[in-house]
Amino acid sequence: MNILFVAAEAAPFIKTGGLADVASSLPKALNGLGQDCRVVLPLYGQIDVAYKRDMKKITDFTVTVGWKQEYCGVFMLDYDGARYYFLDNEYYFNRPSIYGQFDDGERFIFFAKAAVRLPRILDWPVDVIHANDWHAGLVPVFLNDFRTGDDFYRDTRSLYTIHNLKYQGQFSTELFYWTNLNGAYLSDYDLKFYDTINFMKGAIVHATKVNTVSETYAQEIRYPFFSEGLENVINAYAGKLSGILNGIDYDVWDPQTDTYLKANYDADSVEKRQENKHALQELAGLPVRDDVPLIAMVTRLTAMKGLDLVRFILEEFLQEDIQFLVLGTGDATYEEMFRYFAHKYPEKMAARLHFSNAESHCVYGGCDLFLMPSMVEPCGLSQMIAMRYGAVPVVREAGGLRDSVNSYNRIDKTGEGFSFANINAHDLLFTLKRAIDVYHNVPEDFRMLQRNGMLKDLSWDVSSRAYVDLYESLNPYAPKQESHPLTF
Repeated sequence: MNILFVAAEAAPFIKTGGLADVASSLPKALNGLGQDCRVVLPLYGQIDVAYKRDMKKITDFTVTVGWKQEYCGVFMLDYDGARYYFLDNEYYFNRPSIYGQFDDGERFIFFAKAAVRLPRILDWPVDVIHANDWHAGLVPVFLNDFRTGDDFYRDTRSLYTIHNLKYQGQFSTELFYWTNLNGAYLSDYDLKFYDTINFMKGAIVHATKVNTVSETYAQEIRYPFFSEGLENVINAYAGKLSGILNGIDYDVWDPQTDTYLKANYDADSVEKRQENKHALQELAGLPVRDDVPLIAMVTRLTAMKGLDLVRFILEEFLQEDIQFLVLGTGDATYEEMFRYFAHKYPEKMAARLHFSNAESHCVYGGCDLFLMPSMVEPCGLSQMIAMRYGAVPVVREAGGLRDSVNSYNRIDKTGEGFSFANINAHDLLFTLKRAIDVYHNVPEDFRMLQRNGMLKDLSWDVSSRAYVDLYESLNPYAPKQESHPLTF
């Protein structure tokens, strides 16, 4: 199939979150299965000149945005198993930051409309346009609108993936003018959402099918606690909703070849992780000890990551003979909390209040337990990376955490980690204490959990095949476009 993957960011060109990892890994995996999947994203000013130097301009066209005819240049780059198209418009995308601008709504109206027009401009018939998150929420809307007047799009279907329902792309209804859509689209059954227009709502209504990044999250968002106000819309279109768990890129995350680690290892040589643990303890300024469990978090410091649960029990937890390390930045209240406890318990707590890719590899390769007590976690990649590196995860059973981590069963000797279900701080504390007990008193079971996690297939191989099945279900009776898979 010919697949156009539409995303606002893709690693390594531009990245603020997990969407960028998916936009680089999934298309590559799909192309490995013989599909022709290409990615389109904005040409941001922040993209490194080293990548821009290798891009080739192939065409340009104009996009109608309100009363304006906006220039759109198309640059192409073949990189790491996929073809990327970068849409150039200096006014919209050469900004101080990629999000948070005063005219984000207008910017991503331009991007969505240009992305849908791109296959027509390139004369590249597509079977599926796969749009992601609110930035591309209007892609299915424009596709349906274009289809009514252009036979080129007759057999093109759309898939819309919700990576995080919290960010929906809500703007004043005055912005609707800039879409150039018929006024009928501005209704309560379409783009209008109370006193706003909602890009994500428009995608849910118009996309052929909708999916989320884990099966559990697809069910959770049907309930008010998780739905961020969209439960009525989601339940109205629940028949086209499904979930596919993300994978991780095994070429990037491989403890056998990771150059950031002091010692490389695999599931049969987990004992070598001790060298990495010592290096991590030295880096964090913690005492170098073999006999103490090192618990770590690599996270954005926000409420949805369950940090209020951590706040409630951290003083009590630090009375245990443990070491605790946090790597990440975020809300000032959580930064101050970790800074305080690191000052109070310098032998037990280390607060690395920044983000470093190299340091994150060291954390995954050196910690014993990896903590993710998230309130909401659509998929989560960190727990998968932790398992891949032999760090035993401690998670709340939410979204992708529930789907990816099987809890330890001491009778059956199964599982890859420890989990708790309720949003309750003492459930978290008791689960951590249980994990520490296994670490100290049942080391053979702890080693079993490490090995199970390392051997579990968390790659994109499984997920990409599920996506192929989902793509094929969008329009099973349409003739497939003539495809000539790219070689790299």
